[in-house]
Amino acid sequence: MDDRRIAELAAEVRARPRPPGGVRLVTIDGYSGSGKTELAGRLAGALDAPVITLEELYPGWDGLAAAVPLAVEWIAVPLAAGRAARWHRYDWVRGVRDEWREQPPAPVVILEGCGSGAAALRPYTSTAIWVDVPPGERERRLRARADWPDYALHRDGWAAQEDAFHAADHTRGRADVIVDNSDEA
Repeated sequence: MDDRRIAELAAEVRARPRPPGGVRLVTIDGYSGSGKTELAGRLAGALDAPVITLEELYPGWDGLAAAVPLAVEWIAVPLAAGRAARWHRYDWVRGVRDEWREQPPAPVVILEGCGSGAAALRPYTSTAIWVDVPPGERERRLRARADWPDYALHRDGWAAQEDAFHAADHTRGRADVIVDNSDEA
């Protein structure tokens, strides 16, 4: 995705009305390998915004759906009230929650990860972004990641959760913006 498109997305986020709590919550959702994390980083740079990743909330490889109510409680509700988001980070190596993390309110906060565009988060979201990439390209990207050997062990189960979650929640259809993040775009 080129710098012009990032600038357009940043302008769209800034154009949205500021909610009562003052924080514009931007969600970036899509399937694994679609480039959510990279897009979040680039958009954060353009907006001078912090990024919170749902990877810190999922309670392990079977916890995609379980992270959504935690994101509402720990991230969205406090930010909407103008308070700091505070979440109990999940340690993937030990398989337990460990330290508490905190993000003070900011003009824009980006919440990135599969499930961030969930219906339960929409009342708190000023801009919901869905990242589209064809399945074959996503798979190629996943296999090129440094964490692929660990991820590969859980790929099928995680993909099934993504499919079930997005089908039931209609996440893509709720997005304000759909970004084509394929190599051809």
